[in-house]
Amino acid sequence: MAATIASLAITPSRSAAANVFSDLRSGELLDSALDRHADNLDARDKRWVRELLYGTLRQRGWLDALLESRVRGGLSRLDDDVTDLLRLGMYQLLFMRSVPPYAAIAQTVELAKRRHGIGASKLVNAVLRRLDRESVGILETTPEALGARDPVDALSIRHSHPRWLVARWVGRWGADATQTLLERNNTEAPLTVRPYGIVREQLEATLDAAGIETAEVSLVPDSLILRGAGSITEVGAFRQGLFFVQDPAATLVTQYAATPAGALVADLCAAPGGKALELSRTASHVIALDRSFSRMSLVTSNIDRLDVKNISVAIADARRPALGAVDAILIDVPCTGTGTFRRHPDARWRLRISDLAVMAALQRAILAAAAKVVRPGGLLIYSTCSLEPEENDTQIENFLSTNPEWSLEPPPAGAVPASVLDAGRLRVLPHVHGVDGAFAARLRRKD
Repeated sequence: MAATIASLAITPSRSAAANVFSDLRSGELLDSALDRHADNLDARDKRWVRELLYGTLRQRGWLDALLESRVRGGLSRLDDDVTDLLRLGMYQLLFMRSVPPYAAIAQTVELAKRRHGIGASKLVNAVLRRLDRESVGILETTPEALGARDPVDALSIRHSHPRWLVARWVGRWGADATQTLLERNNTEAPLTVRPYGIVREQLEATLDAAGIETAEVSLVPDSLILRGAGSITEVGAFRQGLFFVQDPAATLVTQYAATPAGALVADLCAAPGGKALELSRTASHVIALDRSFSRMSLVTSNIDRLDVKNISVAIADARRPALGAVDAILIDVPCTGTGTFRRHPDARWRLRISDLAVMAALQRAILAAAAKVVRPGGLLIYSTCSLEPEENDTQIENFLSTNPEWSLEPPPAGAVPASVLDAGRLRVLPHVHGVDGAFAARLRRKD
């Protein structure tokens, strides 16, 4: 009897994964939910849960298409939590070779039983056993066989992105470029770091001595990609404050900004703080503001760890910055984040087309407020991690058309690679440049 009970025990890792998905349905972000529910797991189990969650979210559309015909009446008749359990179990069956099929099935069935009763567990058992029987060749199933009506549908199903987004991107870039973008969104982003207080070669030598492999970053030569680092917070150079984590796209925004040496700079949407750290390299002082107290704790944590002396922080709404005139302002405004889907696979399923209008209104308000506190002759840098024109070019064109005292000013030659400049604006595209997406416009106020 004791052996039977033990065989039905649910692993803490799978319980954590199910609880994270529950929180996602309530509107929480993946990173924060994962941090909370995996906090008590050891490093190996945390990595396993992360692989399961991120992989399931990246393949969710494909999994749903395969499940739809195997659930009588379709997925819409199921409780959302049962659907998520099926997704998690199915991902283990089809994509996680380290998981024996019997374990994926038995554990998911037990989760369904404990959370929803015997009826749900029988359904989950039947569906997963059928998928296991049919697993050979199932990943080669064509989108057309799963109901794709046209090429946009096929891309949406096969690469697990909402159809409305895929249709927008195909209309802008064509099917081939969109397929490349979708494929890259479904890959794991490398861990890229920026040396601080030392040069890249010194950091590279320090990491090499610790047995951590590094690689160069083509767009940002003084950054490093870390491989095999394990838990980043356990790396000695991290604890010593010798580097911070930042994707090349974010670094390019601050390099494009090219704020003058010795300038007083404000970063009005500062969390998690990487761009403020970059600006602090040349600024006399950086004022880092953000409206979120919890996110601002990330900024202060980095400042303390790196022992930065020329950044001050405050909680403030970027639409109402209580600032005197400054030399330069960076506003990395809240956005839909469509350029960072590979890092945030939950975002694609949370996003609605109506969010574009909501975000655009917020961005306009922040841009207007920031413009008022830049001194005459000063700089205003507007940036997003979105790929959408409503949040990027349209915002800049509308602002310039109603504010004649401002003009677009490209950065000095050599500030960033020519390949990421487009008519004086920064445009970094995942399917072109192989990093996160970013947009920025450097605006100069007349004296």
